[in-house]
Amino acid sequence: MFKELKTLLPFARKYRSAYIIGFICLLATDAGEMYIPLLIKKAVDSLGTEGFSLHRIGTLMLLMLSIAVSVGAARFGWRFFIIGSSRRIERDLRKKIFDHLLTLSSTFFGSVKSGDIMARATNDMRSVRRASGMALVAFLDGTVLSVGIVSLLFITYGKLALVTILPLPFITLIILFAGKFIKKYFKSVQEGFSLLTERTRETFSGIRVIKSLTMETYFKKKFLQVNLQYKERNMRLVRLWGFFFPLISFISGLSLMLLLVFGGRAVINKQITPGDFTALISYLVMLIWPLMGMGFTVNILQRGAASMGRINNILKTEPDIVSPPRPVPFFKESDIKVKNLTFAYPGTDSPVIKEINAVFRRGATTGILGRTGSGKSTLLKLLPRLLDPPEGTLLIGDIDIRNYKLEVLRKNLGFVPQDTFLFSTTIRENISFGKPDAGDSEIMEICSIVSLVKDLENFPGGIGTEVGERGVTLSGGQKQRIAMGRALLPDPPVLIMDDPFSSVDTETESSILHRLFEKRQGKTNILVSHRVSTLSRCDYVYVLDGGRIVQRGTPGELLMEEGLYREIAVLQGEDV
Repeated sequence: MFKELKTLLPFARKYRSAYIIGFICLLATDAGEMYIPLLIKKAVDSLGTEGFSLHRIGTLMLLMLSIAVSVGAARFGWRFFIIGSSRRIERDLRKKIFDHLLTLSSTFFGSVKSGDIMARATNDMRSVRRASGMALVAFLDGTVLSVGIVSLLFITYGKLALVTILPLPFITLIILFAGKFIKKYFKSVQEGFSLLTERTRETFSGIRVIKSLTMETYFKKKFLQVNLQYKERNMRLVRLWGFFFPLISFISGLSLMLLLVFGGRAVINKQITPGDFTALISYLVMLIWPLMGMGFTVNILQRGAASMGRINNILKTEPDIVSPPRPVPFFKESDIKVKNLTFAYPGTDSPVIKEINAVFRRGATTGILGRTGSGKSTLLKLLPRLLDPPEGTLLIGDIDIRNYKLEVLRKNLGFVPQDTFLFSTTIRENISFGKPDAGDSEIMEICSIVSLVKDLENFPGGIGTEVGERGVTLSGGQKQRIAMGRALLPDPPVLIMDDPFSSVDTETESSILHRLFEKRQGKTNILVSHRVSTLSRCDYVYVLDGGRIVQRGTPGELLMEEGLYREIAVLQGEDV
């Protein structure tokens, strides 16, 4: 159980001062609570003596009141320092998992569902926080109270104490037995919550498709199925606790019954005073909590361990694309060379691209054409190491791209992906992500290059317009142009564009290309497109088919020779 929670030790050490202060406050709380029954004993015993006086009772009441106030202040102290530290640990751990997720490649996110990641970063994190806060309190509080009360009872009342507390150890035994099932059931609950979260996320992400196909009823049934599964997983845990707590109450009731029988007889026989009897009841009631607290602790720790195990699964995942130990300290602008590049996705045997040899000349615009699935997008993703190429297959000048620090490589290789993604913020912020300090004049210049100025005039807030989640308020062409502007604003030495005009009409595309090449004169551009008219503006073109380069040459040369380039040109109505 504690193996998974070892991950929390470095965080706990960071706040050890706060934990120590909180523990001192907890000790003060317990000491005050254990002293109050002794005052009650004195008050009850004084009622049956001839020396009874209101002054004595009043003094005891004031003393109990002052102790109660002190206990309240100490209780606030341990809550502030211990529970506060658990909140800080939760914050630090959430930051750690978020930072770690940012280091992982797209391969990881393709194998783990977003809803599962969200559940681990929220619901599981809450269980870990309770394990580092309330579980620690319950353990320390239970240990101090049980040791203190049992010691006091045996020193003061001997055999009577032994008879009275005899049933109570069974509570701890039951708790330890039940703990074996709690972790298993709770892990199942957390996994069910992940499935529920993922189903909800997927449904609302694809809401437009669902509505267009009138599939609302189908998705209602799918959600109901997952929701019922989650309920059943929770009910298994509830049934365990539903049996557990009444049993504990029954056992603690046996202790009170034994006290009434044997303690009452001792009072009648004048072996103990009525005050002793009252104090015994108070201590016995107080002792039930530490023993129940052990169950509370086991429950929270089991839940925390199950959740921490799920979080550790992510933290233990090593990023498969990393910077080298001794990276090249600068980016060298030069030709990009592809040498005998063969690449297959992890977990597959069939290569997507095979034995590719190519050169993307510095300062030139190189086009790539090919049928769907020919490996164009894969090749482009290998250049900034969004996918990791084999060693020695991709070079900038004479330097293997794997020898660059990832941040340096990717900052110098601007990338416009085929699948456009916009953040749910303003147009201004979406364009300026690559250059956060850019002024409005720079952004508007980029908007002019990507033919977005006229569109901005129709938006209520201009470049300050919120685009909605994933750019839901924009057309496909508008999203593509914003994504292009985002890559263009930092003006990187190399600009990689993966079919960026698929949702843009030919007239707008022509206007963008004219301004784009004017802006990018003397810089390296790599452009994938399905339109021969687009590639006709390139200096050189590679044609891919089945993962191999089947043609290469200038657009004019390719139009003159038989092959895939000419076939596509004919289909698109180009003059050949």
